[in-house]
Amino acid sequence: PPSHIRELYIRQCAIRSRCYPPHSTSSFRPPSHTRIHTHTLSWADHHSSTSHLDMIGVRVSSIVRTAAAASRRSPLLFRTFSSPIRAYASTACHTVDLDGYNVQPEDLVCIAQGASAQINDETWARIKDCRQVIDNVVNERRTVYGINTGFGNFAKVRVSPSELVALQENLVRSHASGVGAPLSKEQTRMLLALRINVLAKGFSGIRPETVEKMLSALNKGALPRVPARGSVGASGDLAPLAHLALGLMGEGEMWRTDGTGFAPSADVLSELGLEPITLSAKEGLALINGTQLITSLTAEAVSRASMLEKQACIVASICHEALRGASRPAYRAAVQNLRPHKGQSIVAERMRALLGPTSEIAEHEKSKQKTVQDSYTLRCIPQVHGIAKDTIDFVRDVITTELNSATDNPMVFSEAAGGGVGGITLSGGNFHGEFPAKMADMLAIGVHELASISERRLERLMNPDLSKLPAFLVNAGGLNSGFMIAHCTAAALVSENKGLCHPNSVDTISTSAGQEDHVSMGPIAARNAVQV
Repeated sequence: PPSHIRELYIRQCAIRSRCYPPHSTSSFRPPSHTRIHTHTLSWADHHSSTSHLDMIGVRVSSIVRTAAAASRRSPLLFRTFSSPIRAYASTACHTVDLDGYNVQPEDLVCIAQGASAQINDETWARIKDCRQVIDNVVNERRTVYGINTGFGNFAKVRVSPSELVALQENLVRSHASGVGAPLSKEQTRMLLALRINVLAKGFSGIRPETVEKMLSALNKGALPRVPARGSVGASGDLAPLAHLALGLMGEGEMWRTDGTGFAPSADVLSELGLEPITLSAKEGLALINGTQLITSLTAEAVSRASMLEKQACIVASICHEALRGASRPAYRAAVQNLRPHKGQSIVAERMRALLGPTSEIAEHEKSKQKTVQDSYTLRCIPQVHGIAKDTIDFVRDVITTELNSATDNPMVFSEAAGGGVGGITLSGGNFHGEFPAKMADMLAIGVHELASISERRLERLMNPDLSKLPAFLVNAGGLNSGFMIAHCTAAALVSENKGLCHPNSVDTISTSAGQEDHVSMGPIAARNAVQV
């Protein structure tokens, strides 16, 4: 490819690898997966150095370099260009403190990539104090839901002291009824880490030694096989979390240590030098009652969405130049301030930073045409991208709260946590997944709009009547088809997203013999958000 396309390839590869190499291109060879398309770019070689097509290539390199510089100058505008989750590939991740109060979506992504986790002394003390309340209930033989009663519709059944361990073990075994393809190793790491974080908050009544075994399993990579389907997201993500607990008990299956499928959990634990967890009173319930599947998947989705919406602005600015855009005045702060939505203002500021006050293309076109207004896909970038950004930011805030919330039942309050002398247990509904379910639906809709407007810009680029460029950006059309089907692929994905964006959280179905008569369907919403 010509030198400016070669430079673009280098910039794309640099963005993917999170670094910016020297400008030299003398020894560059395009990656093998791009060589198939070099013929579609060859038309640029047949135009003079002053042509619009040649200037596009130069301008593309300039825009990407501007974005790289802007990311260093202003993290608000361009925070990161990193790729989606890749297992054990990040060197920038740190050891994450799981204290039940301060975990961010990016912390879970770091753990997914292989970062280790730890619990501080203050958190261990909270866990210990909370457990003492459960021991008091057992010793005093008080009747408390989830400790010495059945579950769901069996809540009125009293269980004898000699059967408390069997009660918890049977709960995990019976609830491990999920189906379908399993979560990836990265998603399982996020799920396990988030469940530990909830237990570390100190309102679940679990023993410190059980949490310690879970933490060791996370750090050594003992990851149970967790089917992704089977939860309605109401009384927690019961089935997925039960599979998670079952593996830690040495039953069911775990990922092999070499990542090549699954093996019996007992064998994997033994290979890693770990002991299975053994359950005591309330611990089975503490392990499976909560919204961690919905929340961890949505945390993954919102982290990826945050990266995508920044990249979308760079792509949009390149399209603006290639299509001879005249929308610089529309991006001015004076226009945006009259409709002062935060996301709209930030996106407009990005576009101004990327495009600059003018360019060689803009100056070249001034004498050739009198474009008064661009199409909406160029002129309304701040408005459309802006609401997507605001949606992502709103979802991030709610999901961050959910990451650090106690979501099981009953809640256990130690004396230090306001439970009075001896502590108390209170039944509640924090396990209901409506909050993260709604966020997953909103996120999918917001991100879809970025794809939708981008696909429309692709159509304008492919269509010579709209772009005044060679049809499908190829020389010798007919002999070569150019990017004809690349656009069809984009159109197909956008149309598929429309179905995935149907809000799952508006659905409900009664379960557990009418006891759980309203559910969130959050796991379906979260899986769809990740896919979108």
